[in-house]
Amino acid sequence: MKKKIISGITALALLTGGVVGVGSFESPVEAAQATLKFKDVPTTHWAAAAINSAVEQGYFKGYTDGTFKPSSPVTKAEMASILGRLTEQPNASSSASNNFTDVPEWAKGGVSAAIQKGFINPASYKGKLDAKAALKRGEMAVWLTQGLATVDSDYKQALSDVKNTVIPAKEYFTGKLAASEKNAVAVAMGTGLMSVYSDKMFGSDRTTTRAEVAVLIARYTSVAKTKPTDFKGLNELRQVGLTGTNLSLITNYFKKTPEGKILLPANRKYDEVVTDDFSKVRNKEIVTDTNYADLKVSNWIIIDTSVANKERSIYYPVFVDEGVKLQSGKYFSFVEFNLSIKSNSMSQLQAGGLLNSATFNPLVSPRSKVFSLYGAPKTGDYIKDRVFAVKNPVYWAEGLLHFKESTARPVTLETTEGEVFSVSYTP
Repeated sequence: MKKKIISGITALALLTGGVVGVGSFESPVEAAQATLKFKDVPTTHWAAAAINSAVEQGYFKGYTDGTFKPSSPVTKAEMASILGRLTEQPNASSSASNNFTDVPEWAKGGVSAAIQKGFINPASYKGKLDAKAALKRGEMAVWLTQGLATVDSDYKQALSDVKNTVIPAKEYFTGKLAASEKNAVAVAMGTGLMSVYSDKMFGSDRTTTRAEVAVLIARYTSVAKTKPTDFKGLNELRQVGLTGTNLSLITNYFKKTPEGKILLPANRKYDEVVTDDFSKVRNKEIVTDTNYADLKVSNWIIIDTSVANKERSIYYPVFVDEGVKLQSGKYFSFVEFNLSIKSNSMSQLQAGGLLNSATFNPLVSPRSKVFSLYGAPKTGDYIKDRVFAVKNPVYWAEGLLHFKESTARPVTLETTEGEVFSVSYTP
């Protein structure tokens, strides 16, 4: 009888992950040996160090056959149990109770702890966690960033600030990123907690593996000890979310165009209409040089190709191929346009004539190889025989922002309501 009871416990451990992860009960000596080497985790494995560390800290256990199974998925119940054991994670100021009806007995304490520590919000579910299902990366991002918001209220503010940001992941550009996960994905990427795969997908619907969780736990503990403002990428995502541009984070050369150096609408005063706040003209109808189409600018991304890798814009991998460098005195300018074509047809060349600006140029989209991998909408998606085949194209276009005194001129956008955004190069 005793042998049968032990076998039953072992079976439960294998099915549910034992105390925390998936594995069997082992002696302390066996556990210590497992942290040094698993048959399926060679020293060259990309997550070997994180796996060994996670095992040493008790978040995971290996199998009795000497394997770790790094590619096996992690269930929600298992992940909740792991998060619930993060000792440095503070409790939420007000946490809900564990009212889930589908959590297995072995995981109830872990799920309750994860809720108490702010990782899981029961209000986001309808009484069921789907605890035995594999945890997907989108939901993982939500859990981890909710945890960060519990650690520091500025992370909570960051989750709000990125609501309207541009996320450097393919799902964002193709419209397949769930609204309920968008903010969390942005913060997870901005802090370096999570990133895209080689196919440029964040992989919201992909399951999370044991190896990935081992790495994420190590990253989370590091990020949780860091102020949100210390992450350049997150700062950039927040600014684009709030204003529509990253201009002031990429360069401090551009200030509001001085009075007397800009032509204003009739009977309007400089102090009343001129601004260097891009949010004032974002998504508003812009005055064009021609009457071919109504035009709005949703986002304006600046990239400096002269800086070192660690100083690059978080958007660099989306728009610019590795190794590309502009001539001194120029930045890349990438603009998301929203057009409403008035005539029966408008050519691509006529689109380029809507604005007399090298910086805001609706003529062509980025021609980099990497841009095509992200699946972002471009002029070619709407052009047939050099004419727009749709009435309301939304796409990204490429221009240049000059910051040499000999070539720079004010960058100006005027809304049909009379507001004027204008910045000039200031050495």
